[in-house]
Amino acid sequence: MPVFYKKYFPKLSKSSGYTLFLDRDGVINHEQKDGYINHWNEFKFYDGVLEAIKIFAAKFDHIFIVTNQRGVGRGITNEEDLKHIHRNMVEKIMGAGGNIDKVYYCTDIEDSSPNRKPNTGMALQAKKEFDLIDFKKSVMVGNTASDMQFGRNIGAYTVFLTTTRPEEKDNNRQLIDQFFPDLIAYAKFLS
Repeated sequence: MPVFYKKYFPKLSKSSGYTLFLDRDGVINHEQKDGYINHWNEFKFYDGVLEAIKIFAAKFDHIFIVTNQRGVGRGITNEEDLKHIHRNMVEKIMGAGGNIDKVYYCTDIEDSSPNRKPNTGMALQAKKEFDLIDFKKSVMVGNTASDMQFGRNIGAYTVFLTTTRPEEKDNNRQLIDQFFPDLIAYAKFLS
């Protein structure tokens, strides 16, 4: 049973004008312990994610992935490998009936970068490219306090997943509207 810290989220249907922002690591795929996902063979979807994104595709007008990828900026991950990971990820999602409008990523090292979450640069870029986005009709799903702050910073409804850092849920309630154990639980709640 989901817990609501703040407002209740309305029922959704395609063409309702709602946008979904998803974090990547810890939401869509398993995080790499003490490191980065550097190659496609290291990328592992969480169980139920492909089904979840298929459900979301019927509920949201736009779905974006917004992900910090500092490993590229540090020279640990190659940007071409990152693009390859994202192409394969989107291909698998689309093949399962889901949809991703675009993947936005920030490779900057400095927390002060306007594009690095929790700063809003990636969301503003999406709004520039997809001008019908209304941040007040948006949802941010993530697994970190930074993701939740990003959602707050753009005025979105926030959904926290307890996949990797469940302790952050209790320490950041003011940033979280709702929480679930994983992405498929949230998708099933919406369906």
